[in-house]
Amino acid sequence: MRAPHLNRRLVLEAPARVADGAGGYAESWTALGTVWAEVSARSGAERFEAGASRSRVSYRITLRAAPEGSSMRPAPEQRFIDGARVFVIRAVAEHDPAGRFLTCFADEEVAA
Repeated sequence: MRAPHLNRRLVLEAPARVADGAGGYAESWTALGTVWAEVSARSGAERFEAGASRSRVSYRITLRAAPEGSSMRPAPEQRFIDGARVFVIRAVAEHDPAGRFLTCFADEEVAA
């Protein structure tokens, strides 16, 4: 197994609920830190929703592992940011038997 080529700097973000003052909440995102990763496309699809075209591409994002319980260990429903691009994490798995790297399966959606 080859070592991943960690050449992309991504910001890991987690969702945070903020009280809106009227008994409800608004969802915002909190940056947890930056990671270096290898990003590779897996598959893509286009669909029509409410009269508009939406493109979805699935990615495999590999990065150095962080210990269980660490805020820097990615989890489903968190996201990676790369400039204006947003990759929503769907699943996380160990990349290698030694547990040195993690693979995140993520989606990027773009409205066309």
